[in-house]
Amino acid sequence: MARRHDRSGYGPTEPADQAQAAIELRAVRRSYGRGGETVHALRGIDLVLGRGTFTAVMGPSGSGKSTFLQCAAGLDRPTSGEVFLGGEEITGLSENRLTVLRRSRVGFVFQSFNLLPSLSVLQNVLLPLRLAGERQDRGGARELLAQVGLGEHASRRPGQLSGGQQQRVAIARALITRPDVVFADEPTGALDTRTAHEVLGLLRRAVDTMGATVVMVTHDPVAASFADRAVFLADGTLAGELYHPDPKSVADRMVTLATGRVGAAA
Repeated sequence: MARRHDRSGYGPTEPADQAQAAIELRAVRRSYGRGGETVHALRGIDLVLGRGTFTAVMGPSGSGKSTFLQCAAGLDRPTSGEVFLGGEEITGLSENRLTVLRRSRVGFVFQSFNLLPSLSVLQNVLLPLRLAGERQDRGGARELLAQVGLGEHASRRPGQLSGGQQQRVAIARALITRPDVVFADEPTGALDTRTAHEVLGLLRRAVDTMGATVVMVTHDPVAASFADRAVFLADGTLAGELYHPDPKSVADRMVTLATGRVGAAA
């Protein structure tokens, strides 16, 4: 089925069906602890995220955003329910299989960059291929570095780069295996506003020009406005979504969620 695009070029205007799904969660629950101290981080999440789309995951503190990312990325196992990556169920895979899957089919971008200081920029980008036992495509890595504006910095160490440049390296590293999904966890949290916009623009272009699928956890309404879709969590449940979100509509929704949580707590 062909996807409709709006004139902004910001991706599909319709929800994805299962045939197009990069990530699918079915009745996913995640609880921690026992008895009266049990914490229900996710309470039955049903969600399909389409291939070649950019999704922002938002919600108040304690809403389940981090747990959602960990379960969707195979970093944590749901208490119940199923998670599918590129049509393959990953919920019941062994730890070894999950490790192999994450290395080859999932990319990660973190707030703290997580680059290895002893490796060059080029070596950091190539690291996922090395860990996956695949051929180290230096030409492809250099091309990715050029696309993120760091083609002339391949031989430098991360400590010689600015925070924004280090995050660009992290994006190139996340894309080097051409993963099914790139998960970005507060990728602009440590950056100033101008640099954050540049990094978000790179993630946007990775979706638009490379066909990447990006799932970004963020608290920032402006960051969410770069996405095709914002999905909201509250108390471990889905609390709505916005397609082609703008900062004001996202901020208004977040205020509503926060007010609802305060009211419930009272």
